[in-house]
Amino acid sequence: MSGFRYAICNETFRDVSVERTIELARHYGYTGVEIAPFTIAADCRTIDSSRRAELRATIERCGLETVGLHWLLAGTTGFHLTSDDPATRARTADYLVDLGRLCRDLGGTLMVLGSPQQRNLPAGVTHDQGAERAAQVLRTACRELESLGVTLAVEPLGPAEGNFLLTAEQGIELIERVASPACRLHLDVKAMSSESKPIPEIIRDSADHLVHFHANDANRRGPGMGEIGFEPILAALRQIDYRGWVSVEVFDYEPGPDALAGGSLEYLKRCEPR
Repeated sequence: MSGFRYAICNETFRDVSVERTIELARHYGYTGVEIAPFTIAADCRTIDSSRRAELRATIERCGLETVGLHWLLAGTTGFHLTSDDPATRARTADYLVDLGRLCRDLGGTLMVLGSPQQRNLPAGVTHDQGAERAAQVLRTACRELESLGVTLAVEPLGPAEGNFLLTAEQGIELIERVASPACRLHLDVKAMSSESKPIPEIIRDSADHLVHFHANDANRRGPGMGEIGFEPILAALRQIDYRGWVSVEVFDYEPGPDALAGGSLEYLKRCEPR
């Protein structure tokens, strides 16, 4: 029996309603769904309680679990983790809490903090200065997230995406600055492929902090659709006794949902350690 739980990010299914993306996730065999807030509304604060309840009911009716949220700040304005402006950083902390409430209301417990455009270092700001600013934002947000039962998962991204938090080690350093049980680590295969360290080694070295995992390829498509082999990756996850979700997240949608959703899941199951 598989020891992995597979989810998919709902924006994979383009140009259909949020409800339809949930139905499609179930159709292709996933047991969890991860929601990008911008697929519901540009500002999560405009999503009223009835709409939240409707979406949660759809997820539960389809027999899925809500993993949580990702692409937290995509499509928003006025938020930034490392801004020179303290008021901007304060607004960002408040909005992360608002997102935490949405996550809870949809039945989720996890939020993936990528959003490179809203965390990139301003000109003249060192990585250490940026990390302390970001840590202040996350400490403030995590005090509320702890009470909501929501974990914020810091996502390192490669240099193609930005200039801040480019390695798993830097992500762990930020988490240790925050020092909250509601702040943990997320790893993404595409991002890890830009590091000099082999992906299985990154996974093993991150075991004490890892809470969530995205499966994709360096070519921005799904697992199995590029050069990265997932047998050693899933073996490393099994080795560290990873119990979280493995979520398929893609950025190149051209192959279509049959390949991106169906093909990715079939490939991952073939790669599982026996």
